[in-house]
Formats: sequence, C-alpha cells, structure tokens
Amino acid sequence: MPDEHRLEEKFLSQEAERRISEKLDEVEQIEIDVQTDLLKIAQGQADGVSVAGQGLVIQEGIRVQEIKLQTDSIAINPFSALFGQIELSEPVNAIARMILTEVDINRALASDFVRSQMQNLELNVDGEIVSFEPEEIQVFLPGDGKVEFRGKVLLKEIGNTRPLAYTAIARPRTHSQPAMLESFNCTEGGGISIELITAFMRKAKELMDIPYFEWEDITFSIKDIEVEIGSLILLLETQVRQIPSSTTVLSP
Repeated sequence: MPDEHRLEEKFLSQEAERRISEKLDEVEQIEIDVQTDLLKIAQGQADGVSVAGQGLVIQEGIRVQEIKLQTDSIAINPFSALFGQIELSEPVNAIARMILTEVDINRALASDFVRSQMQNLELNVDGEIVSFEPEEIQVFLPGDGKVEFRGKVLLKEIGNTRPLAYTAIARPRTHSQPAMLESFNCTEGGGISIELITAFMRKAKELMDIPYFEWEDITFSIKDIEVEIGSLILLLETQVRQIPSSTTVLSP
C-alpha cells in the first residue's frame, strides 16, 4: 500500500511541476511534493504541498534565485485531482522562504514591468502635491543588514521640474526592529527641502506598514528580511486561494 500511495503522490507532484513550469518564463529546477494518498484524494484532502525551486523567472526581468514553500493541510477538488490537477476548494496558508540576488533585484528594477509601476509617485508636501518619476535605481547589498540605494529621479514641483540624484543607506524592517534610514545624500540637483524629506519619509512608512500584498490568487506578508552580502532573504506568510492553471497569466 505505501508504494501505491507514493505512486499517487508522484503522479500529482509531477503534474503540478509541469503546470507550474509552463507558467514560468524560465526555470532551472523545481520540485513539488504533494503529500496525499488515494483515500485522501477521494475525500478531497491532502496533508500539504511543498515547493522547492531555483532560478525561477516569473515574468520578464523578474527572477527568484531560490524559493522554498510549505503549505498547511489543504482541501482539494477530488475529481480534478484524479486527473492530475490540484484545484483548491478552500484557501490554504503557507510559509515561504525566498532568496533574491543583488543582480536579480537590479534586473527587475530595470524591467519595463517594474518601471511601469513606479511612474509619477505623488507626495503631499504641506498640502501641495509633488510627484517624482524614478529614472534609474540600483540596489547594493553589502551585508551587515544594510541596503544601499543609488538612483536618479525627475522631481516635479509646482512650476519646476528638475533631475535629482541620490544615494541612501537603509536597514529594512525585521521581526525585531523597525526600518531605519542611516543616511541620505543628494549627489546632483541642488538638494531637497526638509518638508519634502518629511513627506517622503511619511510615504515610505505608509508603504512599509501595508499589512499584506496581493498577486493573482496569492496574498502575502513579509515577516522578516535578512540582508547578506549580495543577496536578500525574505520570510513570507502567504494565503493561496488557487494554484495557477496552465492558462492563467501571472500579473500583479
């Protein structure tokens, strides 16, 4: 009997790997383990699903070096499962650990997709709206919990549009400490007012305090961030409402 159970797990796991691989632009390696057996499938249950992947390109320019994910027990559609498709009957919770390299982060920041999401960000500066359009941004991960940013933005104040270049060093929020800005320097463009810096910091805090993010049928929150030399490690709590099918296009 154990061999039969393992055969069923392998069948579902291999089919899940095939379907997920079809969703990715590129994949170096992916392993999916569906923990169930024929009786549990008939009852619409599985003990859980684990995912381990390397070199996953989710969308053009957005690459994940490594991801490990483990779900709780899940409720599945038994009829679909018998045909090799995992279709969730209820949302499932999962813990994920994701590694992003410095090279991958900068490639993503330069992608058309990310740049389209960063156009004309607005700040409220003492009742006046000031917008800025990122033109260039680079991230450096020197380790010791620090992230260095270097970039250029087009600052659009009332009656005045000017370029501004900057460097900044920050420590991201972790489970034990809040986000910290260690330094901010203007390297081109004549500097910015204290009021604008205050508005920017208020906006940054607002974004960092967002309790969760959504992407397709996945809701996730960042529980911890660890910065190593050349890489960023994220610990995520997620809720998956549905596993992507081969016909669904991933988009935020």
